[in-house]
Amino acid sequence: MNDLMSFYIHRLWKDRFVRSINPGIRQALSSSSSAHTNSPGTPTAPEAQRILDIAGGTGDIALRLLDHATLINNDLNTKVIISDINPEMLAEGRKRMAQTAYAKTGRISYLEANAEDLSAIESSSIDLYTVAFGIRNFTSIPNTLREAYRVLKPGGVFACLEFSKVGNPLLNTVYKRWSFGAIPLIGQLVAGDRDSYQYLVESIERFPGQREFEGLIKGAGFMVPRDSGSDVDNGEEGGRGWENLTGGVACIHKGIKPVL
Repeated sequence: MNDLMSFYIHRLWKDRFVRSINPGIRQALSSSSSAHTNSPGTPTAPEAQRILDIAGGTGDIALRLLDHATLINNDLNTKVIISDINPEMLAEGRKRMAQTAYAKTGRISYLEANAEDLSAIESSSIDLYTVAFGIRNFTSIPNTLREAYRVLKPGGVFACLEFSKVGNPLLNTVYKRWSFGAIPLIGQLVAGDRDSYQYLVESIERFPGQREFEGLIKGAGFMVPRDSGSDVDNGEEGGRGWENLTGGVACIHKGIKPVL
């Protein structure tokens, strides 16, 4: 259904999301350096980067994260915790991951949890927190962001891929007509479930726009990195704290927990 509704573009968004995070880079840098040793001539093993993928039950993003760390950064240490509130989604993720090269590596673990209460995870223990197309469905976004801040290490990164607001009026008109006209109908014809897909487009419409969501991230205590150029569309000379995809249909947001 995701392929049909987005014309396969969601796959490109997810790939771009993971590339922008560049998981495993810390280990790749550590392993390429011989400056840190336990004893003369004996390099220390790089510390495994811990990634928490929220609302990641199917393993879609987790698999991309591990592939990037392994294949791009030559990192065999990064580990991913796949967390979801839905046990059935986690079961699907387990089945999917069982068919991959990571099945018996110890690099994947699973956690059934509410993103607003991650009490099973210690404070300041996570290097990277990811959530893709999930946060708009959470009861309290501010509570979710505060929990993300708590579990991240100082210097850790919060990264979110989510639907957002289209800036171009013409594209926005086309997008709205497709969303409210076609997507519920596709849901009815293909999945026999119009109501769920009607909820999908309504939840996208209710989700905060780019600037408002950036404000929520800052409100949770995060520093928001800004791009190197100016955001011409919004008249900002200092750059914007997000990356629009397909004109803002989707958007990548990041926050960094300050190193105190």
